[in-house]
Amino acid sequence: MLTKSLLPLALPLSLPFLPSPALASGGATAGKYTTIPIAKRRYYGRVQQSIHEYILLGPSIVKGDVGSEKLKSFFDPEGIVVVEGLSFSKEGRKSCLKKADGGCKGEEIRDSKINDMRTSMYLLGNAFRFNQQKAPENLPTVKAARSFFKLTLDVLDKEIGKKNPDVKKMQKAYLDGLEGLNVYLDLVELPPIESGNYDREFERGVGSSARIT
Repeated sequence: MLTKSLLPLALPLSLPFLPSPALASGGATAGKYTTIPIAKRRYYGRVQQSIHEYILLGPSIVKGDVGSEKLKSFFDPEGIVVVEGLSFSKEGRKSCLKKADGGCKGEEIRDSKINDMRTSMYLLGNAFRFNQQKAPENLPTVKAARSFFKLTLDVLDKEIGKKNPDVKKMQKAYLDGLEGLNVYLDLVELPPIESGNYDREFERGVGSSARIT
């Protein structure tokens, strides 16, 4: 498992070890609003793929290789397509790309992987509520997500944009983030980092089931 291999390398930094929370139970959503299973279908794939990509940053950050392709890809402002361009059958539509068959295709919207991680984690966390009156900032899931953003993603984003990034600060933020992610994952009923669940890639699109697959 990648995270286990990273921790011994980080010992000189005197960083905390990861906790080992149990896997979320299958019946943990009983009695909650139906927004939760819908949100799982919409965002589980995106969140899990984001975590997979975050874990892949580990070797580069621990080694201090801030110019690695993995890091460049994660922070690339046009790294992934977040909204596919729609195809149209009529000609003359504005904001579309002409196709050979005379139709056109709307422009796709792209963003960075780090921003998609922020967005999908927030949207999934915001769905874990017992009622619609509670403000998002008061939800434990959203609090956990925002804590991870502030202590980890924001630090990495700021440092990677510098001419001379503070490697030690990035290493600490990254490894602290693994612990912060486990707190969030437990709250949104996903397996912890060390489970091995995120060793593979996931589809970002809407899934056919709210189950973990």
